[in-house]
Amino acid sequence: MKGKKEEANPLKKEDFSICGPAHLTSVDWRSLEHKGAVAASLIQGVFVLERDRQEKRTLNDALAPIWWDFFHFHCFQTLVDPIDSSIFGIIYQYKYHISNQFCPMSPQVVPPKYVIAFRGTITRHETGKRDLHLDLKLAFNGLTRDLRYQMALQAIESIIANEGPGNVWLTGHSLGAAIALQAGKDLAKRGCYIETYLFNPPYICVPIEKINDPNLKLGARIARSVLNVGLSLAINGTKKNTKIDQHDPFSTLCCWTPYLFLNPKDPICCEYIGYFEHREKMEGWGVGGVERIATKTSVLSLVSAALGRDGEAVHLIPSAFITKNVIVKEQDFMAAHGLLQWWEPHPYWHSKLYQLNIH
Repeated sequence: MKGKKEEANPLKKEDFSICGPAHLTSVDWRSLEHKGAVAASLIQGVFVLERDRQEKRTLNDALAPIWWDFFHFHCFQTLVDPIDSSIFGIIYQYKYHISNQFCPMSPQVVPPKYVIAFRGTITRHETGKRDLHLDLKLAFNGLTRDLRYQMALQAIESIIANEGPGNVWLTGHSLGAAIALQAGKDLAKRGCYIETYLFNPPYICVPIEKINDPNLKLGARIARSVLNVGLSLAINGTKKNTKIDQHDPFSTLCCWTPYLFLNPKDPICCEYIGYFEHREKMEGWGVGGVERIATKTSVLSLVSAALGRDGEAVHLIPSAFITKNVIVKEQDFMAAHGLLQWWEPHPYWHSKLYQLNIH
């Protein structure tokens, strides 16, 4: 009996009737909580569709379609990795699109016409090798050179060319969040700003945020900032002062503000919290200029640049709307890093905007 129960456990995370947001029968498209729940569910649809493929579940046995049908989307196009034939993304189209053209500058109060969603890592043998290879590339700033990312960016550019950025959302979880984040950054550098929802995006750095002692944590952050600034000046020269160059690629991202959904107990993404909170603290202390240099660089990207290699750290962004899940109950890694938390109804979300001022 125990073996059967354990064997059935994976299905609990795939079956909408067991763990899906069935309570969300009416979506308020002005609510961040509702929009986050929809975006997370559409990412789950990508994950479950790939699992359907692996388990050969088709027609009435397939578990994926309800994850998008429930919110009146349909699967417009699947994105398939040619190396392992896995489904890593879906382009969704809303079935009953209502144009927002009469108030294009207002916040989105209608569903997006298209949502492009990317799943995270699946460690099963059918996908594990390829996904873990991408995780490694991500850690060494090599994501943009990978075929999966290039396919994702081409698909996004194609939809935007036909529909415009105002009708499209980007979203992803974990590795998929890194793909969506990099694509959003590449588009923003061209002046194309796309609404983006990122769940547990990887921050490629030692998670100082996990240190419990506040003084030790602050000391570690200051030490890392000093190291980043020192390396930056040594490699790039001392001609640039501490003010941000408005033509700097990092500064061009200031007008793009992705939504980041983070759990402080998740070591993969929690460092984003410290990244933004520490910068704000340094601004308050009057040393924000130096800290801005530190927050737009990483040791790995600086060393790569010194060796003549391309590649910037995916996680470095100037602005974000951060939502923290500060749930008080104990969570293991899988729960803290999982998608389920982002559609469960609870009062534990704390949100704050962090905007970099370049002036």
